[in-house]
Amino acid sequence: MSNKVPITVAHGDGIGPEIMDATLKIILAAGAQLEIDTIEIGEKVYLRGNSAGIEPGAWDSLRRTKVFLKAPITTPQGGGYKSLNVTTRKTLGLYANVRPCISYHPFVKTLHPKMDIVIIRENEEDLYAGIEHRQTDEVYQCLKLITRPGSEKIIRYAFEFARANGRKKVTCFVKDNIMKLTDGLFHKVFDEIAAEYPD
Repeated sequence: MSNKVPITVAHGDGIGPEIMDATLKIILAAGAQLEIDTIEIGEKVYLRGNSAGIEPGAWDSLRRTKVFLKAPITTPQGGGYKSLNVTTRKTLGLYANVRPCISYHPFVKTLHPKMDIVIIRENEEDLYAGIEHRQTDEVYQCLKLITRPGSEKIIRYAFEFARANGRKKVTCFVKDNIMKLTDGLFHKVFDEIAAEYPD
């Protein structure tokens, strides 16, 4: 049995291949043992008539490896094309966008040497649901979708992440003074779930 970690790699479009080549060189030079499965996504796939930007067989690789290293891709402008990033999130249930922000002080000069936060953002709802339409030639509208189940899922994820990683504080950022219904629901669900995590 191989000790290599299976990983799906997409070289992307534009500057993507150059970025991916450099990224892989760094990762491999650091000693990572990878079993790389390369898939094609983005502009070339769109231009072959696939409006999703990804071939059906590529999903098998993503489900098998559970690791996706993706360079920037192009989504053609105009109607009929779907964002591959949104499609990937929805298809694979990647509802949590986890972004660590950690200071590298003293190796990197910073005004915030003790910074160590993690931002967890909802990836499938809110404006990321991508529900848009044109009212007139000069007016376009995007719907903000917030559901109780979606809110519960991401909020519980944030609290479980904090607990698993020894973090003592979870902060909710909303704009419920203006968006009283949508962000109001999210904030209400946050407060309900927060009560379950006194630690």
